[in-house]
Amino acid sequence: MIIGVPKEIKNHEYRVGMVPASVRELISHGHSVYVETNAGNGIGFSDDDYKAAGASILPTAADVFAKAEMIVKVKEPQAVERAMLREGQILFTYLHLAPDFPQTEDLIKSKAVCIAYETVTDSKGRLPLLAPMSEVAGRMSIQAGAQALEKSHGGSGMLLSGVPGVEPAKIVVLGGGVVGSNAARMAVGLRADVTILDKNVDTLRRLDEEFQGRAKVVYSTEETLEQHVLNADLVIGAVLIPGAAAPKLVNEDHIKRMKPGAAVVDVAIDQGGCFATSHATTHADPTYIVDDVVHYCVANMPGAVARTSTVALNNATLPYIVKLANKGYRDALVEDQHLRNGLNVIHGQVTIKEVAEGFELPYVDAMDALKAAH
Repeated sequence: MIIGVPKEIKNHEYRVGMVPASVRELISHGHSVYVETNAGNGIGFSDDDYKAAGASILPTAADVFAKAEMIVKVKEPQAVERAMLREGQILFTYLHLAPDFPQTEDLIKSKAVCIAYETVTDSKGRLPLLAPMSEVAGRMSIQAGAQALEKSHGGSGMLLSGVPGVEPAKIVVLGGGVVGSNAARMAVGLRADVTILDKNVDTLRRLDEEFQGRAKVVYSTEETLEQHVLNADLVIGAVLIPGAAAPKLVNEDHIKRMKPGAAVVDVAIDQGGCFATSHATTHADPTYIVDDVVHYCVANMPGAVARTSTVALNNATLPYIVKLANKGYRDALVEDQHLRNGLNVIHGQVTIKEVAEGFELPYVDAMDALKAAH
C-alpha cells in the first residue's frame, strides 16, 4: 500500500503522523511511504531522516494526498485538506467529529474511509490511541493551570504548592480517567490540595488505593460538584464520553460564583468542552477570562510537547497502521472489531451513532457499510 504523511497545518502543531522508525517498519512490510517535505522538522526529524528510513519526500501536501492510498495524520483534516480527500482513500487520524459539523459534512462528501484514533477500542473497552495523548494532556493541564493562576495571566497570583506557612492551591479534577488520573499525579507531586470527582465507584476505589490519602476522591453529584468547584483555585475538566460531545458539567452560574482569579483548564475542549463558558483557543493565544475566571482551552494541548507526544502516539498507532496496510481497510476492519470501532465515516455514510444522532444524520452500522463496500 502507498501511505502518505502530510505536514500538519493546525496552529502551532508540530507533531507528525509517522516518525522515521514507523516509516522503516512499514517499508519492511513491503509498503511505500511518501512524506511531505519538512513534515517532521519541528520536532527534529529531517527529510534526510525519513529518506534514510526508506521514505520518498514530496514537495506539497497536494502531492502526498494525490499519491497515497492511506493518509496518516495527527490532527483532524482542515478544510483545505478535506478538499483533497477522494473516494475510497483511507484517512487515519484524530477526527473529534462530535462538535464539528463542517468537518463531518466534508468527510461525508469526500466518500473517503475515515478512521478516528479516538474511537478505536481495546479488549477492555479502553481507548488505546487516545490514552497516550490523554496522559500527556493530563500532565500538561497542571502546568497550564499553574501558569493561568499567575497574576500576569489574570489569575489570583497563587503558587500551586504553596510554601511553608502558606496553604497550597485547591485543585479539583473532574473525571478520574486517563486524563484526570495523570493530572492528579502531577498535582499531588507538586503538593497541591487535590480532589478528584467521578461517578464510577470502581474508579474512585482505584484512585483511593493509588493516592493513599494524598488526593481526596469524591463521588460526583450536582451538590458535590458545585461545592468543590466553587471552593477551587483550579479546576481541570477531564470528562470524556467516547465519540460524543463532552457533558457541560460546570455551568455559567458556577463560573460566576467561583473565586476571582481562579482558573479552569478544559482538556475536553476537542469534544466541545465540559465548561459552559469554554471555547477553543490556540497555543498562540491560550487563555481568556470570563467573570474573573481564567480559561485555558487549547484544542491540541499535546502539540506543545510535540516530540514526546509524537513518539508516544506512534508507539500506539503503528500496529494499526501496519494492519490496515497489510490487509486493506475492508479485511482489517471486518476482522478486528476494536479497529472497526474507529470507523466514523465510510463512502458518505456515518458509522458512529453519537455523531449521527448529534447532527440528525442517517446512521449506518459499520459492518453493514463494510459489506456494502465490497
